[in-house]
Amino acid sequence: MGNPRNVEGMARFGIASANTFGISVPALRALAKRTGKDHALALALWDTGIHEARSLAAMVDEPAKVTKRQMDRWAAQIDSWDVCDGCTFELFDRTPYAYDKAVEWSASKKEFVKRAAFSLMAALTVHDKKAPDAAFRAMLPIIRREAGDERNFVKKAVNWALRQIGKRNLALNAAAIATAEQIRADGTRAGRWVAADALRELRSDAVQARLAAKHVGSRRPPAARAGRTARS
Repeated sequence: MGNPRNVEGMARFGIASANTFGISVPALRALAKRTGKDHALALALWDTGIHEARSLAAMVDEPAKVTKRQMDRWAAQIDSWDVCDGCTFELFDRTPYAYDKAVEWSASKKEFVKRAAFSLMAALTVHDKKAPDAAFRAMLPIIRREAGDERNFVKKAVNWALRQIGKRNLALNAAAIATAEQIRADGTRAGRWVAADALRELRSDAVQARLAAKHVGSRRPPAARAGRTARS
């Protein structure tokens, strides 16, 4: 399934080329779908050290069987941003330890462990639909604290987490904008980039219109919302 040309292209996007076959993500997803969930297989795939095998491991693992120790070990062994984000979006955010690990890893000195913290925050804002706003407000001081990290894969993840929180609803949008303003005022070079990029999106007409429409929809009586869904 490998393609050496893909390896070259992946390297241009900052994806690790060591132990890499150049298999596309859609091909891996198709393979994961055929394989099904299998915790033991996921552990064996990860231990090969092969780039695509580790991506596949995150796709086929069973969140309920994942332990804190496994999460820490995998995070420490990540050597590429795509595997990092695959683990957080495909697996880690579905475990009972997701919020605790996001906080714990945010203080790590290791680049990809720290990226995993903020990628995990972004994943939770997308996938944990029932989480209260307080869960995400608690992340904002951490985002501010780490916004000065100059490492590219870290600052992009910090920015990503901030933007995702600010796109969840109007209240969190206001809170994320306030945090971005604080980060900008803190004056670090990385922080100024994080803040400027986040503010550009969070204050955009498109985001504000979508959040306003979502807010109006959430205030309709349940029966009215159900009726609209039935007619659409």
